[in-house]
Amino acid sequence: MNKPIVVGMGEALWDCLPEGRKLGGAPANFAYHVGQFGWKTVVVSAIGHDALGDEILDRLADVNLEHRIERVSFPTGTVQVTLSGDGIPTYEICENVAWDNIPWTEELEELAKETRAVCFGSLAQRSAVSRNTILRFLGTMNPDSERIFDINLRQSFYSLEVIEESLLRSTILKLNDEEIEVVQALLQLHGTPEEVCRQLIDKYESLRMVILTCGATGSYVFTADDTSYVE
Repeated sequence: MNKPIVVGMGEALWDCLPEGRKLGGAPANFAYHVGQFGWKTVVVSAIGHDALGDEILDRLADVNLEHRIERVSFPTGTVQVTLSGDGIPTYEICENVAWDNIPWTEELEELAKETRAVCFGSLAQRSAVSRNTILRFLGTMNPDSERIFDINLRQSFYSLEVIEESLLRSTILKLNDEEIEVVQALLQLHGTPEEVCRQLIDKYESLRMVILTCGATGSYVFTADDTSYVE
C-alpha cells in the first residue's frame, strides 16, 4: 500500500546569513522533518531559471526530498538576514520572486487529491498567484485531510483577509507567542493566550487544534476538550 503523502507548500528560498547562504522556507523544513518519521513528503514551490534555483534542486536531491517545484520567469527567492549585537535577527524578504508565482498545474491537482496533510502559511499568500494556487490546492484535497496553517507572520506580508480565509480552511493552527498577539488584535479577541486559542477553536468550525509555541519557555497544544503543555 502506498504511503500517505504529506505536503509542505509555499516559499522556497535562500536565507542569506552573515556566514553564508542556507536553504530556507518553512514548507521545505516541515516536509524534511516529517519525512524523518517515515512519511512520504513533497515540497511544492517555484524557483527561477537561475543558478540559485539550480542550487535549491541540488540541495533537495542531497536529502532525497521529493518536490513539485516549477520554474517561472521570476528570480529565485532570497532573504537578507542581519543580526543585532544581541544576536536578534531581522529579515528583508525580497518581493516579486519565484515563490510569489507558484502556478496551478494538472500535476498539482492530482497531488492535492492524494495528499493526506498539507502545511501552508500566510507568507506565500502575499501575492495573488500563489495565494490562489494554495487555496485551490486546499479546496481540491479530500475533506478528511489535515490542513495545517503555520501562520508565519513576517514583516507586513499578511492581512486580516488572508488570515481569516486560511483559518476557515484549516484543521490545525500553529503560531508563536508574538504572532498570537497580532492575531488577537486583528480578530478582536480578548483574554489570555490560552483563552484566545480556545476562542479560535470555537470561532472556526473546521479548526480542531491550536499549537502555541513560546520560545525557550515551552509549547502548548489546545483542543476543544484538553490542553497539553511541555516546558
